[in-house]
Amino acid sequence: MLFVIVLLMVFSFNTFSQVKDAKDSVIVIKRFLVERTFPSGLNIPVNEEGSKICLSVVSKNAADNVTWIHSYVTKDKKKTFCIYDAPSEEAIRKSAKANGLPVDNITEVSVLDPYFYK
Repeated sequence: MLFVIVLLMVFSFNTFSQVKDAKDSVIVIKRFLVERTFPSGLNIPVNEEGSKICLSVVSKNAADNVTWIHSYVTKDKKKTFCIYDAPSEEAIRKSAKANGLPVDNITEVSVLDPYFYK
């Protein structure tokens, strides 16, 4: 019975945080999974140039309160699955457009941590 209650709490718990904007308004931040397709492959060099590319994305995202957490890239580098914190799906789409990045799908997600049960 306790296991069922804990499981219900985990799945019903809406994970979010809050930040304040320049006007001191509270913005609720949620977690999202963003799927992207790069037909020619995603080729970010592993050097200073690649670092600058990534930092540019992070900087442009900040204008919309969007935070890129990390990404998973398929072996052929044609698809990415990216974790973002943002106030909305629309904010992610706006940031993606500013960065020239494609968006196939955006899904709001929460974390299920298997180590929570220890």
